[in-house]
Amino acid sequence: MKKPDIFRAWGRILGGYPPMLSIEVTRECPLRCPGCYAYEPEHLGGLGPLRTLADYKGQALIDGVLALARRYRPLHISIVGGDPLVRFREMEVLLPLLSEMGIEVQFVTSAFRQIPPEWAKIKDLHFVVSIDGLQPDHDIRRAPATYERILQNIKGHSITVHCTITRQMTKKEKYFEQFLSFWSSQPEVNKVWFSLFTPQVGDELEEILMPQDREDVLKEITRLRPSFPKLYLPDAVMAGYRKPPATPEECIFARLTLSITADLKGRISPCQFGGNPDCSQCGCIASAGLKAIGDFNLLGVLPVKKIFFASDRIGKTAASMLRDSG
Repeated sequence: MKKPDIFRAWGRILGGYPPMLSIEVTRECPLRCPGCYAYEPEHLGGLGPLRTLADYKGQALIDGVLALARRYRPLHISIVGGDPLVRFREMEVLLPLLSEMGIEVQFVTSAFRQIPPEWAKIKDLHFVVSIDGLQPDHDIRRAPATYERILQNIKGHSITVHCTITRQMTKKEKYFEQFLSFWSSQPEVNKVWFSLFTPQVGDELEEILMPQDREDVLKEITRLRPSFPKLYLPDAVMAGYRKPPATPEECIFARLTLSITADLKGRISPCQFGGNPDCSQCGCIASAGLKAIGDFNLLGVLPVKKIFFASDRIGKTAASMLRDSG
């Protein structure tokens, strides 16, 4: 969300609508990435594992997503999966229509197949390509979306590279410097984002960062920022990583984003990670960024998050009363 959108978002919240949607447009993905939260059994809770859901194709998918956009009238939609490029034919129709509605769209993909060149002309469409570290690690974890294929498939586009930092990466010297050096040199790359791996409560995965790992990573990234202008991790986001929201109820991103799964009905809760995320180890860049906005004191007195949360309660109460009266 851009700074000018804050007041527009406030209006949506007071009207009882979420300013942001995240939609899993498909359950399908050709990758089998270790640690992928979307396919964990607890991701959807009682709805069942993602791969067991019915999902949509063709005109039914296009109509279903447009219906959600018209119903909730969001400022921003994240198109996720699975991998949404599995449904690239439907996206060719859907993405221009969302743009015409004035909705900013973030398209999150592994770039396992070519991003159609004509999509570069769609207004307010942003591509985020997931990269799991340096080539030897990434190519093992994310085949068939290898470095070689990604570099071919992003040609003609401006993308954001998004890397989720895992503990394995912290054990190798100059890992992040090498990563930034490679991707910053690619002309298609506009920004580089780093998130931190976010586990579920009770997980014992090798991807989980230890507290000292986490602090060392943040110090290293801070050291590298001046040398790599494409790296987008301002101090406010770093502060959000060091002190994340204690619960989903205290997370602005979780409160203001409606996450919908592949059947276009089920809601993913308590946030996009689903299940029971360990908020004390949250590494979500969106959560960290919005926490920084929320911690800002308006007129030096009142934290912005208190205004947003109060507005959220008012909007949801008013929307509920209108539904009941109808």
